[in-house]
Amino acid sequence: MKQGLEQDFAQIKNIIEFHRSRASKTVNEESLMMSWRIGQYISEKLRSNEWGAKVVMQLSEYLRSQNPDLKGYSRRNIYNMVAFYEAYSSSEFISVQQRYGFDEIVQFQTAQLSAAQLQVAAIVQFQTAQLPKVLTLTTFTNHLTILANCQSSEERLFYILYSNRERLKNKELLRCIENNTYTSLLGSNKHISLGLKDKYAGKPILFKDTAFVDFLNLPQKHNEKQLHNGILEHMKQFVLELGKDFLFVDSEYPITVGSSTFKIDLLFYHRGLRCLVAMELKSKKFKPADLGQLEFYLEALDRDVKRSDENPSIGILLCQTADRHVVEYAMNRSMSPTLVTQI
Repeated sequence: MKQGLEQDFAQIKNIIEFHRSRASKTVNEESLMMSWRIGQYISEKLRSNEWGAKVVMQLSEYLRSQNPDLKGYSRRNIYNMVAFYEAYSSSEFISVQQRYGFDEIVQFQTAQLSAAQLQVAAIVQFQTAQLPKVLTLTTFTNHLTILANCQSSEERLFYILYSNRERLKNKELLRCIENNTYTSLLGSNKHISLGLKDKYAGKPILFKDTAFVDFLNLPQKHNEKQLHNGILEHMKQFVLELGKDFLFVDSEYPITVGSSTFKIDLLFYHRGLRCLVAMELKSKKFKPADLGQLEFYLEALDRDVKRSDENPSIGILLCQTADRHVVEYAMNRSMSPTLVTQI
């Protein structure tokens, strides 16, 4: 294929993907607005004691009788819509989203149903639903998972944003929640070096202090070769655990300094930070001396491999265990952009 044609075809592909993404976003917003408004309507009926559980069941049966092909309106799912509305319209969640600057709402025209539709002699006007814009960043199914597994509004907001950033499917989101990604990413950050904080000041650095690699099925006592091979065999799951911005480059990546050749255990590229990420694997407890080898690799990458438009390389020391106090001391004086992650 001629180069000019390939560029033209790539451009058309980009147009398709752009508009498909926009269409999907619109469908998701409409679906969430519908769930929000149904939840709001029923919540108000239940709170005023106009309706009881029996009426909700009758509603579900009515909807199915009117349209047998209509899915998603079981008694359970109707109550899910109520829970969705009540949780995210609460004063606690509103306060949290305002605190973090996510207080924009989705503006829709006030809906009207005609008298013919309602078989009454008037037009019924609904109150405009104040759906927080931040909720449209993920799907209704993901919201249900977040509501069922997260208690605080701060944690719920985090997983809404994180699921959008990492483009998480429901099973992936659930695993992140079960592995406590919220605490791992937003902890004290004492596993991150002073140099990393300095060189990437003002940029979101979402690196975990603990990575859950149970999918590797490693024995409790394992060596670095077993860890290395396990990661290579399950690279897709490993990248998901690290974050989807990580792109795997190579295993045992060679770098030559002088007359000597060294090999970096794993080399990645981080799309969000636009930098190379060197990862060294240690099957034993973290030692401050381990950082020296990693810092040497970063110097070689920045001098000989990094492109001029890329940011300084980052090093991750993946170890089996680490004394948090020892890590804090080691990181506080390190001017190389490094971090320690336990498994």
